[in-house]
Amino acid sequence: MTACDGCLRRTRLLELVAGGIEIARHQRRPIRDVLALPDDALARAAAGDRAPEVLAQLEAFAPAQLRSAAATAGLTAVCRHAAGYPAQLQDDRSAAAVLFVRAAGGLDRLAALVGDAAPAVAIVGTRRASAEGLEVARALGRGLAAAGVTVVSGMALGIDSAAHAGALEAGGATVAVLAGGADVPYPQTKRRLYERITQAGAIVSETPPGFRAFRWCFPARNRTIAALAQATLVVEAAERSGSLITAELALDLGRDVGAVPGPVMSWRSRGTNALLRDGATLIRDARDALDLALGIETADARAAAARERPVAAPADLEPGLRTLLAAVADGRDTVDALATDAGDAARVRAGLMSSSSSASCAGRRAAAWSAS
Repeated sequence: MTACDGCLRRTRLLELVAGGIEIARHQRRPIRDVLALPDDALARAAAGDRAPEVLAQLEAFAPAQLRSAAATAGLTAVCRHAAGYPAQLQDDRSAAAVLFVRAAGGLDRLAALVGDAAPAVAIVGTRRASAEGLEVARALGRGLAAAGVTVVSGMALGIDSAAHAGALEAGGATVAVLAGGADVPYPQTKRRLYERITQAGAIVSETPPGFRAFRWCFPARNRTIAALAQATLVVEAAERSGSLITAELALDLGRDVGAVPGPVMSWRSRGTNALLRDGATLIRDARDALDLALGIETADARAAAARERPVAAPADLEPGLRTLLAAVADGRDTVDALATDAGDAARVRAGLMSSSSSASCAGRRAAAWSAS
């Protein structure tokens, strides 16, 4: 089974009430809350007085027609009840009922890119990116893909497309989540990138074949981007940006969020710098991204850890100095604090001076050990 009748009806309902969902968005109703509504409630919320008419149309809908349309468009449909549906999307109460997939290997390819054993990181940012931002996004995509991580983004102009391009340059995998139909390259200027992604990665969308996106479809697709990835990285973003919506959705799902810092006077950095102020992880390069998303310990991290390893006390150290060394290792960093465990202040000062030569020898031994 790829997509059941009930889930295909849900897709048809979204198509029928798409204009009404746009009105709900203008009324400041969170799109995620709208998309989490059951069918009848969604029809009432988005169609109003037309709800009975919409529900009658939905009742008359033949799911086989949508299956046929998807096949004709070269898409595979998979619903949330089927084995090929990405498990991580189930974390979102408003997750797409059906995903339409275009990939050289179909659903098997999608599972290889974002399945349980396939790490994925989302890279998002402004469409009006700076030259530096584009290069950073491309480098992040390239570095992550080279490490075997799938790069997820929205194929929009600017940061998104640069991240996809970087992943492809590395010969890696990337997934583009579209707001419109998965058979419709958007934007049209990225048709060549679209075709490259279909061959080396996958294109996915929750909207049916041929669907032209409404504005609400973009924040809606952001929730899929956030859910597919273990972490979301924001490269450049204005103060009010769709990329910040993706970051917020990732946090709601318990995912990690990282941001690339930028000049404090640049509008492109206001969103990312605000994320950093609020606790997002600072991202400088793909190594930072790997540390965040996968807990991969880099060579620098290993060296830092080695430097911070406690140095064993020499075997011949007298008991008083051994007690003093243990107190220092426990975090006591003033003479007064040390005096509570290691004698009065005068004895502590004398002990510190006496132990300096022993600590130096021990430090040299530790350095030799960590370098081996």
